[in-house]
Amino acid sequence: MALCSCFGPSKAERKEAERFESEDARARAAEAAQKRQEQFEKSAVGRAARAQMVAASKQSNATNAGEPVLKWQMG
Repeated sequence: MALCSCFGPSKAERKEAERFESEDARARAAEAAQKRQEQFEKSAVGRAARAQMVAASKQSNATNAGEPVLKWQMG
């Protein structure tokens, strides 16, 4: 086995390098996603979306005051 390592990194070393690169790529992707989310929230579209979600949650809380969702009728 020692002779094979002179031709390149061993399997364990390659696996460790791939794991490190994958972890690094995931961290960069998370940072980019966070940055996009912050930019969206600051934009006019983001503010409008948030206002719409707040209004929808207020409306759904007010309309569902203990009444059943489905109303059955006989006859």
